[in-house]
Amino acid sequence: MADFLLEMPKAELHLHLEGSVEPETLFELDPSVSVEEYRATYSYADFDAFLRAFGVVGKRLRGPADYALVTRRLLERLAAQNVRYAEIIVAAGVVLWKEQDFAPIFDGICEAAQDSPVAVRWILDGVRQFGVEHVRKVAELAAERQARGVVALGIGGSEERGPAEWFGDVFRFAKSEGLRLTAHAGESMGPESVWAALELGAERIGHGIRAVEDAELLRALRERDIPLEICVTSNLVTGVVKSLQEHPLRRLYDAGVPIVLNSDDPAMFRCTLVDEYRLAAREFGFTEAELRGLAENGFHYAFNGG
Repeated sequence: MADFLLEMPKAELHLHLEGSVEPETLFELDPSVSVEEYRATYSYADFDAFLRAFGVVGKRLRGPADYALVTRRLLERLAAQNVRYAEIIVAAGVVLWKEQDFAPIFDGICEAAQDSPVAVRWILDGVRQFGVEHVRKVAELAAERQARGVVALGIGGSEERGPAEWFGDVFRFAKSEGLRLTAHAGESMGPESVWAALELGAERIGHGIRAVEDAELLRALRERDIPLEICVTSNLVTGVVKSLQEHPLRRLYDAGVPIVLNSDDPAMFRCTLVDEYRLAAREFGFTEAELRGLAENGFHYAFNGG
């Protein structure tokens, strides 16, 4: 099974660039803090603590050279896992929050990806609790960079403090510009958050695990062919699911909802995409044929081919 999982071609559709930065790389970027202290940052009492840690990592990325380095390191790790295609989420909203110039940072990211064997597209992500105008600016940045591989607009952050209902106009603008649409939903809030993301026009749902609580929602996801980007380790580490036994991966799959496995923030959650497939096999009883189907979903539901 280990060889099978490694050799199987894979795609990753829910993967945050900033969440891929290893403590050793943070130390390389800023040796004023020890590796052990950086590792301690990657420990979370709850979901809000994780969001704060994500902000801490973002602050350590000071400019184009830093972003280029973490991009190269991430793509090396993906290539080693036989990930052939990745849609990498770039926290453009965090760059704006830091009052940095996004253009040279994105240039550095793109240049770092040029020679990678992994085919890459980009999703620019807004921080939903920062409000409508903030996400609108991210949407404009995304629309301007489609020729450079940006395929979608997403929203992340706190579902509670940034309800999806705020962003209807922004998502309509993004769609009119030719961008695809995705949203984190049903991670720290219930099925109503997933419904709201669907109302926005989201074509994929980041996490969406709480959909399991609503049979009508499961039917809607199945009939509309809207995939859930499932990240098992992430859900456990942030505490939105209390144990592997409680995780709804198998129930969602058995309900016929389209599923894609992802690592989310692999450095911050100490996991890899291969680990997620291994969990699916070991803890949830997925067969090789089912795992192959999940891997194929990663290419099938990609926003711009695999």
